[in-house]
Amino acid sequence: MRALAQAELTLFLRNRGMLVSALFVPLVMPFSVRSVVDGMDLKEAGLSIGTVILPAAIGFSLLFAVYGALVGVFVARREELVLKRLRTGELRDIEILTGAALPAATTGLVQSLLLASGCAVLLDVDAPPAPHLAVIGLLLGLVMCVALAALTASFSRTTESAQVTSLPLMLVSFLGSGITVPLEVLPDRVATFCELLPLTPVITLVRGAWTGDLSAYEALGAVLTGLAWTVLSVFAVRRWFRWEPRR
Repeated sequence: MRALAQAELTLFLRNRGMLVSALFVPLVMPFSVRSVVDGMDLKEAGLSIGTVILPAAIGFSLLFAVYGALVGVFVARREELVLKRLRTGELRDIEILTGAALPAATTGLVQSLLLASGCAVLLDVDAPPAPHLAVIGLLLGLVMCVALAALTASFSRTTESAQVTSLPLMLVSFLGSGITVPLEVLPDRVATFCELLPLTPVITLVRGAWTGDLSAYEALGAVLTGLAWTVLSVFAVRRWFRWEPRR
């Protein structure tokens, strides 16, 4: 797995398009959120610009550096018969996918920590009163995005189509998971529905870590929702993931 992860890291650093998408885009996207939230009444919802943009920055990192990047990686390695050849060796299926995902997951983790620190300094955000929620949310998001990327790759025929098949989850997450528009400012019925989206538990836990307003019941609900999406994704990957090129 270590050798596989090192090989994937080398290929990742050589791919300029993936580098831009995974490293540069998540740094720029939070500025777009700032223009959206400027017109919102955040004080009534118990939020501030910092507690909106900081979780959004982590969400962008998970979507672009982990999910979007890995969809392309899994599809490319499958089409190049790399995954098929690896299955003839000692590694198990889960170890092959984990080894291939380690560079992107590590990038997402480091980038999320840097973005959180940067946003806290630039936006004058105090230390989180419940840091354990941020840790749980970030780790849950990393595992979930890896599983969702493998699932999306199962239905992507080529590396070019992978850029299209990954868009629905990204767009839904942008609009409904509390990244650009916090659930606290949405109508109750819409917010209740959006709470069930895949990335919503991650954003909820990370934001709750800084606001301190997340009750134990709400935190448990978010964790269970995130775990449910992760378990379903893993089950679907075991059932439908393709190890050979799609015809």
